[in-house]
Amino acid sequence: MKRRDFLQAVTAAGLPLAADHLLGGQSAGAEPESGNRHGEVPYRPLGRTGVQVSMIGLGGYHIGMQKSEHDSIRIIRSAIDHGINFMDNSWDYNDGQSEIRMGKALQGGYRDKVFLMTKIDGRTKKSAAEQLDESLKRLQTDHLDLLQFHEIIRLEDPDRIFAPGGAMEAVQAAKRAGKVRFIGFTGHKDPLVHLRMLDVAGKHHFRFDAVQMPLNLFDAHFRSFAHHVVPVLVKEGIGVLGMKSMGNGLLLQSKVVTPIECLHYAMNLPTSTVITGMDSLALLKQGLQAVRTFKPLSKTQLAALLRKTAPAAAEGRYELFKTDTVFDATARHPEWLG
Repeated sequence: MKRRDFLQAVTAAGLPLAADHLLGGQSAGAEPESGNRHGEVPYRPLGRTGVQVSMIGLGGYHIGMQKSEHDSIRIIRSAIDHGINFMDNSWDYNDGQSEIRMGKALQGGYRDKVFLMTKIDGRTKKSAAEQLDESLKRLQTDHLDLLQFHEIIRLEDPDRIFAPGGAMEAVQAAKRAGKVRFIGFTGHKDPLVHLRMLDVAGKHHFRFDAVQMPLNLFDAHFRSFAHHVVPVLVKEGIGVLGMKSMGNGLLLQSKVVTPIECLHYAMNLPTSTVITGMDSLALLKQGLQAVRTFKPLSKTQLAALLRKTAPAAAEGRYELFKTDTVFDATARHPEWLG
């Protein structure tokens, strides 16, 4: 099915494609509940789960890039001490170092302070189960608060995951065994793929607890997850996890946006948390500054941001994760899929 035909079908089914919060500067996530603050960081509901998570999350990929393991642990613990409880990670990040270092950082009572998420690449029951167990060992925990299917970037990925003998069987078994509390999926390629994953899940009578996607000022203009996917998640009470608010730094290369503008835009959407890379204490400080200074954007402020980013955002040249394979780890390592 062509992208245009699929989106038309979604519209016909009554699912919203234009997010009112994007144009109006108002959103379910724009303001945290009064008094719901831990340290410097306000908390927001994660969809219908009943769980509260910090409005900014610690990105797992960048936390495994420090030369010294000690530096990684220091950043993680400092983030938690300042009130950040959402910990992002993945089985494939930095050959497992991101999970290993986070596992060490969460010892000494820190595990109980966080909402721990990781991702697996396996599309088969066997590969998913093996990767999950390896992640649990690396993270030194007996359970994950959220497990997500990673890199749902192909139209056939949902079919493989929900097929007999597919990864969903392993994850459901893990949930029954107490190894997993909630289930979600991530992807960065095209809102069409996210919508198809949600559609296939619905046909199997399954509702995800959270969904992760790129949400940034340039996304608003090109193959937009904010326009096409976020309204569906809000309608279904599924937690919205934003990532790539700066596109791994690519948006900043355009010279038309600042890091704080990028973070504030993503926070202004109905996101439960905005996951951002913090590979230094300086970037952690930047993230906390964005939290402290955030106020819901007015229509005028939002319109100005969208107006100034429209030319650079055209054709996705600063969102290579959508238009190129450079961010597609499972394309370089198809063996991870099983």
